[in-house]
Amino acid sequence: MLVKVFGSAVFGVEATTITVEVNIDKGIGYHLVGLPDNAIKESSYRIAAALKNNGFSMPGKKITINMAPADLRKEGSAYDLTLAVGILLGSSQIQSEIIEKYIIMGELSLDGSLQPIKGALPIAIKAKEEGFLGFFLPIQNAREAAIVSDLKVYGVENLQQVVDFLEGKKMLEPTLIDTRAEFYKTLDFPEHDFSDVKGQESIKRCMEIAAAGGHNIILIGPPGSGKTMLAKRLPSILPPMTLREALETTKIHSVAGKLKEVGLINQRPFRSPHHTISNVALVGGGSYPQPGEISMAHNGVLFLDELPEFKRDVLEVMRQPLEDREVTISRAKFTVTYPSSFMLVASMNPSPSGYFNNSDSPIKSSPNEMHRYLSKISGPLLDRIDIHIEVTPVPFEKLSEERKSESSEAIRERVTKAREIQSVRFEAKETVNYNAQMSSKLIREYCRLDTSSLQLLKTAMERLNLSARAYDRILKVSRTIADLEGVEDINAAHIAEAIQYRSLDREGWLG
Repeated sequence: MLVKVFGSAVFGVEATTITVEVNIDKGIGYHLVGLPDNAIKESSYRIAAALKNNGFSMPGKKITINMAPADLRKEGSAYDLTLAVGILLGSSQIQSEIIEKYIIMGELSLDGSLQPIKGALPIAIKAKEEGFLGFFLPIQNAREAAIVSDLKVYGVENLQQVVDFLEGKKMLEPTLIDTRAEFYKTLDFPEHDFSDVKGQESIKRCMEIAAAGGHNIILIGPPGSGKTMLAKRLPSILPPMTLREALETTKIHSVAGKLKEVGLINQRPFRSPHHTISNVALVGGGSYPQPGEISMAHNGVLFLDELPEFKRDVLEVMRQPLEDREVTISRAKFTVTYPSSFMLVASMNPSPSGYFNNSDSPIKSSPNEMHRYLSKISGPLLDRIDIHIEVTPVPFEKLSEERKSESSEAIRERVTKAREIQSVRFEAKETVNYNAQMSSKLIREYCRLDTSSLQLLKTAMERLNLSARAYDRILKVSRTIADLEGVEDINAAHIAEAIQYRSLDREGWLG
């Protein structure tokens, strides 16, 4: 007897419906075709045990299973439930006339209970697009799949519940989530707030500019000056996520299996990988590609602490994603693309000892040691970082102050207003949302300078020996400063402030 049941495969952050054809005929054997990986091939043992422990049996006949389209690679144990239901129907142990209306996915334990799967959200989105009535999946994944409206999502605990529903013996209540209510639900303000930061007014101003324009930023300062503390507070002043951004971010975390029982992600992610991270872990990949840290930071912040400690080749693989806002992973038979639009925040010591130009420090670094240390960061990578700022230690008088600093909420209001100005400005540009994404053409269009501003920029570049790469960066940052003030034209004061944020382009840093 031939039956068809439906599952789904996830490639990148998109799903493809898989038709599982089960044919049971005379003979003996278990044949699984359609490019399954080892986890799927091993499913026969899990299925046999689960069926037996739930009062069913593995048919003693020839079982042929085809997973179509047959030229797409299928991976993982999430097809266990799909195959088990197909075998039960094909062997006439159960009867159902509604099976073609549902997507069925789940990993089986030997007792028939279900384990969570990856990619539930993109699978649910695809199921709705293709007109399926509902989606059976492990109860742990039900909330993330239920984000999709107009699709009945049934979170089940075991195989028996699915069988009872398909045979009409017992009804299940679909998991219901009001997506917009989930998105707009009251959130606790982030734990890290700028009101707790003593002093560092110029650095906080710099962080506000970076957040307002989506600019990548690097903090340079000695140990204990507060670089990591400041970086952790950056998400608290970023604009609230839009519903579209929340869905994009949730899809990536769903594919990576990081959602657990959480529904919609509505806070910007903050990722801080260790400096020993590998290329694949950072940008994504592997034999069966998974999103890396830069994709997990999509619509949020990627913080690289002690940047020169990262392997140079690891840093270099970030160059293309920083430019294109996505990462493409190619394999012999397929290519997947993960979005990776994030703000890069990096920190570093100014020298191997950490105390560059500090005459009171007992530890000195030779010119050769300085060159080796700083050369770990390539020019092309620095070219993608708009703001360089020096962080100095906070004096005791500031640390002992009782007065609270300006809160993140107040700063966030100004940042959000500046982003709204940019949204209107770039409304007709599909690939540009904020100032940091401007191309050279857009810079010429939106960053026009008057005579005095142009002369100031020329003088600064000559006297401070700023590199050519600093020119566009200064214009982008000055555009953001003007937006924070709510003015249309960039003036000399905006240019002067932006020039201060190019420390590593000055002679004496990187040569």
